[in-house]
Amino acid sequence: MGNTVEMQDIRGLDIDKLAKGFAEETYVFKADCQVSKMSGDSVRWFQKTAGTLTATAPSTITDVSPLSTPATLGVSWTRNTSYKKKFFVEGFISMEDIEDADVGALATTIRDLTISVTSAVDAHIWDIMSESQSPSDIQSFATTAVGGDQWDALNYAADIIKDLMRAKRMIKAYRYNPEGASLYLDPVGYESLVNWLISGKGSSIPGFSSEKIKSGTVMSILGLNVKVSNNVTTDYALVVVPKRATTYKERHGVTAKVIKDEMIGSNIRVMASGIAFNTDPKAIVLITDVNTA
Repeated sequence: MGNTVEMQDIRGLDIDKLAKGFAEETYVFKADCQVSKMSGDSVRWFQKTAGTLTATAPSTITDVSPLSTPATLGVSWTRNTSYKKKFFVEGFISMEDIEDADVGALATTIRDLTISVTSAVDAHIWDIMSESQSPSDIQSFATTAVGGDQWDALNYAADIIKDLMRAKRMIKAYRYNPEGASLYLDPVGYESLVNWLISGKGSSIPGFSSEKIKSGTVMSILGLNVKVSNNVTTDYALVVVPKRATTYKERHGVTAKVIKDEMIGSNIRVMASGIAFNTDPKAIVLITDVNTA
C-alpha cells in the first residue's frame, strides 16, 4: 500500500483545496472586513479622524450671503503604517498512518490545522476591531451606564434594547448607517441575550417568544445581525458596520503544503499572513460590562 490514493492526495493539491474550503467555513470576523491584497511586509493607510465636516463660527455653510466667500473645510487624516502578521502551524502524520488512513482521517488533520490558523486570524481581527478592549479611537459605553444593569442580571433587570439602540445612535451620530451592522457576542453574552428576550421579555414582544423557540437562533434584532464567536472576549459585545469600519490586508491566504520525510511521514503546514486595521473607528461601538461575573 505504499502508493495508495490517500498518499497521492496528501502530497498533491487536494490538501490545499481542502484547507481553503475549511477556511471559508470558519472565518467570522474577516467576512465583515474590507479585504484586499498587500505586497511587501507593510502597508501605509489613512484613518479618518473627524466625522461630518462642519464650519466653525463665524463661518457658515447655511444661508451664505451674496458675494461671500465659502467656508473652508478640510478632511483630517492620520497616516499609519502596519506590518503583516504571520499565522503558521504544522502537524505530522506518520508514513504508516498515511498508508492505512482513510480520507476522513487526513481531512480531519487538515481541518484542525486550518481551524487553528483561521481562529488566530479571527482573534487578531477581533483585537483590532475592539482595540484589545481598551478603546481610544472606537466608541464605547458600559451596560450599567445605559440599560441600567448587565445582560444576565437577576429578574431580567437589564434593558438590552436601550443598550443596542444607544450603540446604533452613536454610530449614526458620525453619519454611518447602523442598519445591518453586526452584533458580535461570545456564547455567554448570546445566552444572556436569548434568555432576556424569550424568558424575560417574550410575552411583551408579540410573537417573539414562540417564533424564536422554533428557529432556535436569534438571527437579527433591531436591524443588527447577531454573530457568535469564541474569540469575543467574555463580558464584551461589539457593534460594527461591516465592510466599512475595518480593513484586512492579506499577503497570503490560507495555504497548506506537505513536506515529505522519506520513509518516516509527512509534515502538513498551514499558513496565512496579513494585517487588520480600523479605517473608520467611529463605525464601531464596544459595549462593556455585559456580564455580572
